[in-house]
Parts: sequence; structure tokens; C-alpha cells
Amino acid sequence: MTEATPPVGDRFRRFRDRLAAASLDLPAQRQADDGTDVAVPAHAHEARTPQPHEARTPQPRENAARRSRRGRRGGGEELRVPEAEFTSYYGRPVLKGPVWKWDIAAYLFTGGLAAGSSLLAAGGQLTRRPALRRAGRVTALGAVSASAGFLIRDLGRPERFHHMLRVAKLTSPMSVGTWILSAFGPAAGLAAIAETAGWLPRRGPLGLVGRALPPAGHAAGLVAAVTAPALATYTGVLLADTAVPSWHEAYPELPVIFAGSALASGAGVGLLAAPPSQAGPARRMAVAGAALELYGAHRVETRLGLLSEPYRSGRPGRLLRAGRLLTTAGVAGALLGRRSRAVGALSGAALLGASVATRFGIFYGGVASARDPRYTVVPQRERVNARRTEVDPATD
Repeated sequence: MTEATPPVGDRFRRFRDRLAAASLDLPAQRQADDGTDVAVPAHAHEARTPQPHEARTPQPRENAARRSRRGRRGGGEELRVPEAEFTSYYGRPVLKGPVWKWDIAAYLFTGGLAAGSSLLAAGGQLTRRPALRRAGRVTALGAVSASAGFLIRDLGRPERFHHMLRVAKLTSPMSVGTWILSAFGPAAGLAAIAETAGWLPRRGPLGLVGRALPPAGHAAGLVAAVTAPALATYTGVLLADTAVPSWHEAYPELPVIFAGSALASGAGVGLLAAPPSQAGPARRMAVAGAALELYGAHRVETRLGLLSEPYRSGRPGRLLRAGRLLTTAGVAGALLGRRSRAVGALSGAALLGASVATRFGIFYGGVASARDPRYTVVPQRERVNARRTEVDPATD
């Protein structure tokens, strides 16, 4: 008869006993985790069957191995997220960039020049310097007329400017700016026309007009000077109110830059047109305007992190660097060449050139930031991560 096959339980016990016997032949030493040899008691090699109530606890090395296996794919290669590429749908920019062209940059400059010149004229009027007063009033009228022309050219049709006067919206920088320009323009025009009073005959109807113009011009000049700070800075608020990254993030600095640029350009007019004996207020305006302009330009080039790059590279970077050099040269010439009309004229031209370069540099810097998706995506991710960091500790 064939011998009966032992039950499965008996075969398992025999297999376990053979393993236990084989384990007695192992070396009586093993290495510890730090590499030192540790003696192993003989009874430690005896096989022990775990009891049902005993749960097996994974060891640290086994946990690390499991994590390593989860973080690796076949072949031992670690899984990594590829670096982000700043592309957009069909290669289009993330933002719809501004449609403004060079005429808006020129509008920014001429508006600031009009504001600075009216302040110069008021200073000449109050300190009895007729050359400064005359140069400031005439320049303010010419600059504000050019500014309105650039604005209407950008709007496409002149009646659109008129339509903007049908409403007054305090939350809209464009609406507020339209009303500021409308208030400043007639006052600057009347002040400039008053300078022609000396050319009119002293008798007859024109004589009456000639006698009435000087006091009316003085009052209009002061009205223009009161509205000049708003005219000089509202364009900075207008740019910062857009979604263009490098304009929007620079909202504290743009009004400061534009105010300083307006003062510097007005000072340039005074240094060009007035003799050195009357150019004292112009020199003081040049120092104040240069300080504000240089401070604001330095801030936008250093404070904004990634969004400062458009102001440091390419055409905007070259324009802003040229503006700094011309501003420094203009102020130095105004202070050192107080007795020289030629040096004063060169200083005034340098300050006017610096104002042009600064305004165009700020304008083109914002346009460049709207074209590159990186300047939109990266700051948004940083803001999201910052909010998550603030929320997580509160949740814990």
C-alpha cells in the first residue's frame, strides 16, 4: 500500500523545523547599524512563531525602502515634475497688451511738461521774475495743447474726448484726468494770452482789454498751478490702474516718478529761457524734481523683483539709464553754472531730455511686461503660495 501523504500542517511544521536548524549554523555575530559587531545570543536564532495577537511593526529601514519604491519607477529613476515652460494658448500672450503707441508716451511727457511749466510760471509770478513767468505760461499752453492733440489722436475721433465729459466718475482715472485737463487747459490758455497785454494799444476797446488781461492772467496762472500737481500725477495712477504687470505693481512709485519728471522738465524750461539772475526758482525745482525722479526710478528697478526686469533690460533699460545720466548732468550744471547762461541752457536741455527718456522708458517697460507670460504667471503663483502659507498654520 502507498504511504498516506502527511497533512499540510505536518509538512509546514517540518519545513519550519528545518529552517530553525539551519539558523543555528549562522555566525554568532551581526553588524549593528553603525557598523560595529554585536554579539548575538545563541537562543536568538531559535525560530519563533508569531502569536495571532502580535502585530508586526515595520522597521525604519523597511519604511524608507517602501517610500523609496513609491518614489521611483522601474529602473530606479526618480519621478520629477518637468520645469514649467511659460507658453500660452496658440502662443498668444496671457494678457492682452496695451494698444497704446508712442503718442501716449508723448502725451505723458507733454502733460508733465505743462504741469511743471505752470508751477514755474506761478513761482516767477509770485517772486516778480517776468522772464520765468512768461516762459512758463507760454510753454504750459503749448504743452497742454500738444497733450490734448496726442490724446485725441489716440482716441481716433475728436468727439470721443467730448463724450468723456458727459460723465464724472471718481473711480476712473481716465475720467478724472479728462476733467483735470479740461480745467487746466483754459486757465493755462488765459494766463498765456495775458502775456500779450503789452502788445495791445493803451486806448480804445483794446486798451480796456489790455488793462484787464494782467489781473485775469495772474488769477488764471494760480488756478493752473493749483491743478498742476493733479495733472502731473494722474497719468501715473492711470497706468497703475491697468492689468499690465510692471505698471500695476509699481503703483506707489509711478506718481512719484511723474511728479519729479514734471518738476524737472519745468525747471529745464526756466533754465533755457531765463537769465541766470532770474533762474533761482528753476534751480530749486530742478533739485527737487531730480530727487523724486531718481528715487522713484531706482525703486521700480529694484523693489518689484521679477517685475523690475522689464525696466532694466532692452529699450526701457537703455532709456531709464539715459534719463538718470541726463538728470544728474542737468542738476550738476544748474548748480555749478549759476553765472553762465550757456551752461544753464545746456542743463535745461539735459533735464528736458531726461524727462522724455524717463516717460518713454516707463511706458515701454510696461508694454514689455505684458507681452511675456512669465511676468503674469510667476507673480500669481507666488501670491497663491503666500496665501497658502498663511492659511496652513491657522488650519493646524
